[in-house]
Amino acid sequence: MKWISNIFREIFGLFVDDGSFALAILIWLTVLHWAVPYLRLAPAANAAIFFVGLALILAESALRYARSCHPKR
Repeated sequence: MKWISNIFREIFGLFVDDGSFALAILIWLTVLHWAVPYLRLAPAANAAIFFVGLALILAESALRYARSCHPKR
């Protein structure tokens, strides 16, 4: 049965390299899905909020990766 879990782990690894990055994106999408109807903003504002959130998540992930590749001396 271990081979089945190894197969699923490999398939998951093909699509998700950084689990915390993927989780942050899913959380952001969920928050927006529930919050946007209550905000009643223009579609352009909703798109800007969507973009800024994803850009911040990407920047945080890139900084975290850069720090892990170059530890302090």
